[in-house]
Formats: sequence, structure tokens, C-alpha cells
Amino acid sequence: MARTMWDSSVGKKTVMAVSGVVMLLYLVAHMIGNLKIFFGAGEFNHYAHWLRTVGEPFMHYEWTLWLIRIVLVVAVVAHATSAYQLSRRDIKARPSKYVHKKPRASYATRTMRWGGTILGLFIVWHILDLTTGTVHSGGFQEGHPYQNVVDTFSTWYGDVIYIVAMLALGLHVRHGFWSAAQTLGVGSRTRDRALKITADVLALLLTAGFIAVPVGVMTGVVS
Repeated sequence: MARTMWDSSVGKKTVMAVSGVVMLLYLVAHMIGNLKIFFGAGEFNHYAHWLRTVGEPFMHYEWTLWLIRIVLVVAVVAHATSAYQLSRRDIKARPSKYVHKKPRASYATRTMRWGGTILGLFIVWHILDLTTGTVHSGGFQEGHPYQNVVDTFSTWYGDVIYIVAMLALGLHVRHGFWSAAQTLGVGSRTRDRALKITADVLALLLTAGFIAVPVGVMTGVVS
């Protein structure tokens, strides 16, 4: 049954929707955590340490954090794989391009594939920058996330990469939330307007919330 479900377009869209919801919940929590940087180095570093001790003593040090990471990796891989396979299936079904573009297609709809690619590349860069420190500027300091964030956003390219990615994220969330609602059967004539408003608000809050951090560093509010 699972194989049959996965092989169908409906199954792949359902996997995309569920994995998208999982990532959206993480993004909301991640954004809230990021905003703690405005309360100072002590508050932000304490929050980062707390993430590694969640569940103790039942869970060992960092076990909960690694469990979250594993769930996110599975969600990202499932989301990307189903999106790619659906895209290939769509191209195979319609090998020639439309003569006219759909007039009602929004900018976010037309750029979902590019947005997904940008976000995928950003995730790799973000991990190498602030988790492993491989591409970090200014000397990566283990256990000092506040200073690492300030270092990253003290460079013009760090700001550009992050802001462009967050703008792509906003467009992706706006369309993705709406699509997920339709796929999971939440949408209806009476709820469509509320769902569209929710998608817009979520996209705006996430984009503004994430971009607030590099802007805070650039303006000296966070230093």
C-alpha cells in the first residue's frame, strides 16, 4: 500500500504537504529562537545551550537536538524528492511549453522550483557557516553562537546570501502553505479566503522575523 501510495501523484503531493508542514513548524520555532539575539549575548548563548540539554536527564546531551535534525533531514529529502519527481512527471506529460502562461499564476507559483533550489543551496551554506564553521568568516567559535552570528552578518556577502534566501523562503511558504492545505483537504469555499490570508501572514512574519537578525547587525542594534 505504501509503495502504491508513493508511486501515485496524489501520494507524492501528500508527502510534500506533510513534510512541508513539519518544516514550517520548525521554521516558526527557529525564527522565535533567532529573535532572542536582540536580548543580548547571554540570552542567545543560553538558548543555544538549552537546545542541547532538552530532555535531560532522560535524554542524553544533544540527543533531542539530533533527533530533531534527523526528522528535518527526512522531511527535506522527502520534500525535495517528491517535488523533483512530480516536476519530471509534469514535464513528461506535457513536453511542449504552453503558448500562453496562465494569467492567474502568481509570482510565487511560477518560481517555486527556483525557490526550492535556492533554499536547498542555502541550507548547505547555512550549516557550513554556523554549525560546522567550515565557511565561517572571522574565526568560528564553538559554543559562542552570538558572536558567530554577528561575524556572519558583518560581511556583505553573508547579508546578501541570507536575505535573498529568506525572500525566496517567504514566496515558497506563501504558495506552499496554500498548496498543502488543498492537498490535505483542508481547503473549501468557506475557508479559502482565511487560508490565503494565513499564508500571506505566515510568509510575511517569517520573512521579516528572519531578516530582522542581519538588519539588526548591519544597523548596530546587535553588536
